Amino acid sequence: MDEIRSAAMTAKAWPFEEARRLLKRVEKAPPAKGYVLFETGYGPSGLPHIGTFGEVARTTMVRRAFELLSGMPTKLLCFSDDMDGLRKVPTNIPNREAVAEDLNLPLTRVRDPFGTHESFGHHNNARLRSFLDQFGFDYEFASATEYYRSGRFDEMLLRILERYDRIMEIMLPSLRAERQATYSPFLPVSPKTGHVLQVPTLERNVAKGTIVYEEPDGERVEIPVTGGNAKLQWKPDWAMRWAALGVDYEMYGKDLIPSAELGIKICRALGEQPPELMAYELFLDEAGQKISKSKGNGLSMEEWLTYASPESLSLFMYSKPKTAKRLYFDVIPKAEDEYHAHLRAYPGQDIAQRLVNPVWHIHGGNPPESDMVVPFSMLLNLASVASAEDKDVLWGFIRRYAPEASPETHPGLDAAAGHAVAYYNDFVKPARRFRAPDARERAALADLRDLLRGWEGPADAEALQAEVYAIGKAHGFEPLRAWFGCLYQVLMGAEQGPRFGGFIALYGIEETADMIDRALLREQAGA
Repeated sequence: MDEIRSAAMTAKAWPFEEARRLLKRVEKAPPAKGYVLFETGYGPSGLPHIGTFGEVARTTMVRRAFELLSGMPTKLLCFSDDMDGLRKVPTNIPNREAVAEDLNLPLTRVRDPFGTHESFGHHNNARLRSFLDQFGFDYEFASATEYYRSGRFDEMLLRILERYDRIMEIMLPSLRAERQATYSPFLPVSPKTGHVLQVPTLERNVAKGTIVYEEPDGERVEIPVTGGNAKLQWKPDWAMRWAALGVDYEMYGKDLIPSAELGIKICRALGEQPPELMAYELFLDEAGQKISKSKGNGLSMEEWLTYASPESLSLFMYSKPKTAKRLYFDVIPKAEDEYHAHLRAYPGQDIAQRLVNPVWHIHGGNPPESDMVVPFSMLLNLASVASAEDKDVLWGFIRRYAPEASPETHPGLDAAAGHAVAYYNDFVKPARRFRAPDARERAALADLRDLLRGWEGPADAEALQAEVYAIGKAHGFEPLRAWFGCLYQVLMGAEQGPRFGGFIALYGIEETADMIDRALLREQAGA
């Protein structure tokens, strides 16, 4: 362990860089609460989306790296801002008209449009927890509604009331003039309607712990700021949470940098140390637009898992967190194959290399062995040429190529075969466009077919690849990738494809020759 910890002190992987930054903080002043607290925040006004998962996954990676470096106990708190008032109806939910009747109620009092939970907030919280539980995250879930109503925030809410003017001095310069005139960090929860009200604070009584505000009907009401009778605007709320809970580390999206800067100032005004923070870049959809919970653009967690493993999603989250990335269906196959490439490399690496291998961080230092004897990209191409409707079709080829493999002994490969069939039918099949070969390509394809018809050796991928190369060179393809482009476009109806010798070995020598014949006949019929 000492050797690993020593290597981790200089490891270039970003989770270790973050962990070392946090270690400097707690070495100077170990937390009085007895553990180091990591937090992720979640706003359940829309359905949980993949960016939320990414934040938890990345925070967990830093947490595990920190535990290795420090040996200190840690906790991860996944905090839901479910006491927020519903300000607009998400576009991607059923029964929108009914939900519209509950505008301005706390999310834990908005009716559940899906009819499965006590409220919309409870529904979305359950969705988030279910997914995180499936992935095996070690976390504690926290509800803002519960924390406010139980009194866990009361001490800090009273401190904000006491230091109200200092909080206002921080917040007002960040607001437009018209907003400044009505702004208050406190949002009363109306005892009449239950609505979370955005109204000015007319009076404050620090000794009593109360504020006075005006209801929409004109009545002046005095309420305590404690016990769930009021909540905070989200920016002061974020800072109050850091201060009340002693949060040591939190990530946030780049679009929240100004809010985080305000939060740091507010936390310090409350007399507490703000956490170590990391801003990550945003995910973009197919059109390059920011992914939004309410719009439902981009990929959902469920959609990714329809087409690839959860570990491939973790790899996508691990890679370059400070670089904006498109999060769309076409990134999935590459992520799946790269994950298994890292898994295969891990056993042969030394300690320093393992600590910068993404699978160390994905699996908390204990990655499994890869059972993908066939790459995911190859499975996709196999599904394409076989027009596979279920994974049993693929297993017919896999068993011949790798007799030792079975769904029982290679569950990861079995799952990948199912994912490949789903991806092919939903994305590859609708986009397939076969083209006719030109005269040179037709001659080269005929030579490859004849070679395969006369093949007498074993279906060795490297030997077959060498012959494919040789035919391309003999027919003058320059650059040689033009020959492989011909193979993919003419035979598979795709712009890209697998290492072709490996594909022949998997699909079958005679079957590949037959596929070439079909392509040449198809070209003749279309002529």
